[in-house]
Amino acid sequence: MNDPQPLVQDRLRRNSWGFLGNQGHILGMDIGSYGLRAALIDLHNHTYQRAYHETTGSSASGLLEASLTLARDLLAQQGVEPARLVRIGVGFAGPVDARSGIVQRSHRMPGWEQFPLRQHVEDAFGAVTLLDNDANLIALGEATFGVGRDTHSLFYLHLSSGVGGGLVLDGRLYHGATTMAGEVGHAIVGPIDPIYPNEPPRTLEQRLSISGILQRSAELGLSTDMLSEIFGDTRVGPQIIAEAADLLAVRLSQIIALIDPQMIILGGVVARHGGDTLLGAIKQRIPTYMASLIERPVQIVPSVLGFESVSIGALALALESMRD
Repeated sequence: MNDPQPLVQDRLRRNSWGFLGNQGHILGMDIGSYGLRAALIDLHNHTYQRAYHETTGSSASGLLEASLTLARDLLAQQGVEPARLVRIGVGFAGPVDARSGIVQRSHRMPGWEQFPLRQHVEDAFGAVTLLDNDANLIALGEATFGVGRDTHSLFYLHLSSGVGGGLVLDGRLYHGATTMAGEVGHAIVGPIDPIYPNEPPRTLEQRLSISGILQRSAELGLSTDMLSEIFGDTRVGPQIIAEAADLLAVRLSQIIALIDPQMIILGGVVARHGGDTLLGAIKQRIPTYMASLIERPVQIVPSVLGFESVSIGALALALESMRD
């Protein structure tokens, strides 16, 4: 996986983020994903620094304090006083109300229900803070610094412990009426699920999240908790790929028809393990579901920002706010 630092720094050198765009520092935080991450950019010198720590604590308060400590340590290492922070962006792995700055809940840990995360971070650092969920921030990060940096409209699909999505339309993150736009994982795969025709239809998340892939693999005769074993198995792997590609080709063709994006980006641990084989299978199937509706092809590509994508997206969110 490539180091995203050159991508970030190159984009910073070509900045266009308003009158504050050449002074101070921006902090990005990733809370609740796989490990804690903090990222810091110097708007004057166009540098990007980052820090990582394994997830610690079994409570929401413990995880928050560990994340704040990581961010404080990064600032201290770079000799940056909190007063120099112009904005802070925060990403959370779970549903949030981005406008009110409240975490609605976490699927991994209790204690986050209706948690005022934005206010806690603002109180800790004294800087204007913005909050969003991980999929939205990865979409914005890829549009600002990553594979979608030369596009103005894209859709990002996240396949991990959950299935989510984010939309960047006309260069801006699109939230919808309740800041829940893009959550395609919660929609059923169809009125009848062809794999489970005698059961209530399942959602895309139930089918293609990590737990969904593990369950399907066990049904096909391979019980394991390792995605690498599943996608590497010569019997089960192709079946998993084929089923996932069919589901995704249908859903993505609908998204293409609805928002007409220049690009669709796939990311998350499931997409990484599926790799080029899954991506190729999706590309091959999409024309079948699009018929003649779209004459031009839509780029379907893997994400490039890797494990730092949420914290980089948090930086992008903070930068986007400075243009207003």
